[in-house]
Amino acid sequence: MIGMRTNELIREIQRLPIPKRIYVVEKTIHSIRKHEDNDQMKKAADALVSDYLTDTELTVFTNLDFENFYEAR
Repeated sequence: MIGMRTNELIREIQRLPIPKRIYVVEKTIHSIRKHEDNDQMKKAADALVSDYLTDTELTVFTNLDFENFYEAR
């Protein structure tokens, strides 16, 4: 399908049986949502990076990052 034009791709999808067409649509929607989620997470991280670099209240517990952690049972 590489190199297909949009109209050709749509025609090929329309030739598929309905269950396979639904599968293509579901996979496409999932891919779009995943891409959008990744974009939103990157934008949020970019928006907060300066806060984490300058606000010690946000990073106070990072001093514990290299401490051994033992779960109490």
